[in-house]
Amino acid sequence: MEVVAFLAPFALLGLGVIFVAFSGGPGRAREAYLTRGGRFFKFSMVLLYVVLGLAVPALVIANREPSEGGTPPLQHEQASSELEEGKELFRQTCATCHTLAAANARGVTGPNLDDIGEMTPERVITAIKVGGTGQKRMPAGLLEGADAEAVAEYLSAVAGKK
Repeated sequence: MEVVAFLAPFALLGLGVIFVAFSGGPGRAREAYLTRGGRFFKFSMVLLYVVLGLAVPALVIANREPSEGGTPPLQHEQASSELEEGKELFRQTCATCHTLAAANARGVTGPNLDDIGEMTPERVITAIKVGGTGQKRMPAGLLEGADAEAVAEYLSAVAGKK
């Protein structure tokens, strides 16, 4: 199916070139299409536009692979919706400052969480509440409640485990 979808536009384009060539050039082909073409040529041109404009892009989009450099779904034995939610919250709230390979985050000001060592959920929740180590380098209370717990579970599962 993919081969047909790839070759069909070229076959249709070749038929268009043949039509222009046998008509005596682009000007005469346009005249033939508009005046003598009849229903067949009008239908074939609409079909050509639909195939080239809609079907081919739709097939390409439907058959594409995940992009390189994107972060795949969490591959961990405890993978759950809470860990996925924690990953997304980390990306939205923490990724601009912290580096974490599992979230494809390249932060510039906060500590590298891949090198920080063992992280427990309690340690992460405390850091979120007080703002890191309490030295006012990180704003306190960036996340609260279930959001903070989701990020804590996610970080305890992936941080420090290159």
